[in-house]
Amino acid sequence: MASISSVIFYILIFLSVYVQVFFFVTFLENRKKIVIRNGKIKLAKYPAVTIVVSCWNEEKTVYKTVRSLLNLNYPKNKLKIFLIDDGSTDNTWNILRKFEKYPNIKVFHKENGGKYTALNLGLENMKSDFFGGLDADSFADPESLIRIMSFFEKDPSIMAVAPSVTINDSKNIVQRAQKAEYHMGIYFRKMLGFLGAINVTPGPLTIFRKKVFDDLGSYRHGHNTEDMEIAYRMQKNSYKIEHCNDAYVYTNTPTTIRKLYKQRLRWIYGFVNNTIDYRSVLFKKKYGNFAFFTLPMGIISVISIPYLFGRMIYSLGDFLYSKITVLNTIGFHFTIKNFNFDTFFINMQSFAFLIVLIYFLIIFSIIFGRKMTEGKWGLSLDVIYFFPIFSIIAPFWFMKAVYNTILSKKPAWR
Repeated sequence: MASISSVIFYILIFLSVYVQVFFFVTFLENRKKIVIRNGKIKLAKYPAVTIVVSCWNEEKTVYKTVRSLLNLNYPKNKLKIFLIDDGSTDNTWNILRKFEKYPNIKVFHKENGGKYTALNLGLENMKSDFFGGLDADSFADPESLIRIMSFFEKDPSIMAVAPSVTINDSKNIVQRAQKAEYHMGIYFRKMLGFLGAINVTPGPLTIFRKKVFDDLGSYRHGHNTEDMEIAYRMQKNSYKIEHCNDAYVYTNTPTTIRKLYKQRLRWIYGFVNNTIDYRSVLFKKKYGNFAFFTLPMGIISVISIPYLFGRMIYSLGDFLYSKITVLNTIGFHFTIKNFNFDTFFINMQSFAFLIVLIYFLIIFSIIFGRKMTEGKWGLSLDVIYFFPIFSIIAPFWFMKAVYNTILSKKPAWR
């Protein structure tokens, strides 16, 4: 059994290294294509765009969200904003009604049916060739939309463009850990964009051509991850998704471990179940890197993170048990007299080197993601918070997501 366990361990370590190295090689091949624009840009034409803000009990943030859309550097006569109250029970509806006087804003109220139903209501009422959403807890940078639209102008084959989503305001350790994670996510999404393998079109300001919904149909529930399901559907139908790294959207994030756990449980549950729904694309050549890299990479993470965490806990327990046994047998004796350091005790096994390599590449991804969003090189304290929080908590939401999938138990939205 020990040898089988070791084989599994080495395989998972190798695959984890492979994923990180693959991303790094992709970066080296495409680094000159990563452009960060400063200041305002202009388009040859300004297509009409409809943006939906779906709201459910967002009284604390939605006003700022809508104001960020009104402040976009985009012609107001080309921008239509739909504010949709999805059966809120707080003061959200009254806040939305304050914007009824704006000529380019339309306000809707409906019974609660979930975010995807609110987005579909927007699709039913749109008259533009481009469509997008902005989560009611997120805020768009004034230059974000025009930079996204520049991708469509440059390449008619592009069907959707995702922005760079980062933290709005990190007030505590949990949020600062997430800030490092979001920086890493921006780096990964850019690399997946180069590979043609993006698997999520984030709710905060991803813009689509109307043709996507005309051809493929409207949003689906997607296991409470409709932004992931539509990306899977697009990939299955060979619709090109790009990432605009200098289009910034700032989002509010969970402030406690409990809230973070619930959010990530929903995300991972969505990944597992959308992957099951679209399992027919796995390892099919026609679906490219999405089928051969993105989905297998995610599956490896779902398996390896809980396994490696469990192995670590087992090894730590075994180590402590052996030390307690020694202490009970010979007692505690501590001395530094005649102490000589021997390099024999340094673990030079290959897997130790591989683990160090994994951490090095993860740190690089966080650093470069920060460079793309903040224009700053170097490490921040966010990285220090990221590793302990996500190393300890993440395995539990991965395991719970698999458990819920087996029992067909859907996690709550919040």
